[in-house]
Amino acid sequence: MLASELAEPYPTVGLGSSAVEAARLLTEHHRPALVVVDEHDHPVAILPGSQVLRLVIPGYLQDDVKLASVVDDSFVDQMCDALVGKTVAELLPRDHDDLPVVRPDDTVLEVAVLMVVERSPLVAVVDGPGKTAPMIGAITLTTVLREILPERLGERGATEPR
Repeated sequence: MLASELAEPYPTVGLGSSAVEAARLLTEHHRPALVVVDEHDHPVAILPGSQVLRLVIPGYLQDDVKLASVVDDSFVDQMCDALVGKTVAELLPRDHDDLPVVRPDDTVLEVAVLMVVERSPLVAVVDGPGKTAPMIGAITLTTVLREILPERLGERGATEPR
C-alpha cells in the first residue's frame, strides 16, 4: 500500500497558534500529535501531545514523579493555566528535528521505518520535494499498524489480549 492511499486529512496548527488551541485540537480529534504549518500552510514540524503535556506538568513533578501522589485535585485543575499565553512555537522542543515527511508513492514499509527512526507517531505526506511542498494529508502510527499487522497475527497463532 502506498502513502497516498493511507494519507488522511489531518488537523494542523500554525507556529503562532495558541497552546490552548493545540491542546483542544489534540483532545477533540483524539490525535497523538499535530502537524505544525508555517504562514503558507506548508508543514514544518510535528507537535507530539507529550510536548503539550510537558508544559502543563510542573518541572518539579517531572523531576520527582512521587510528588504527584500528594498533589490535590484543585492544583490539577489549575495546571492547564500554564498553556495560557503560550504559542505552539514555544511548545516545540528547541532541538526538534526536521519534519518527518513521505512522498505519495512511498510504501507502507517506508512510512513505518521513518516513524521508527524519527520516533514519531505521525508523518506528513507531501506532494513534491522540499519544505515548500504542499501537504496532502498525514499518516498515523495506528494506520500503519492496521496495515502491516492485519489478520496475519491470528494466522500465526497470536492470542487475543485478556
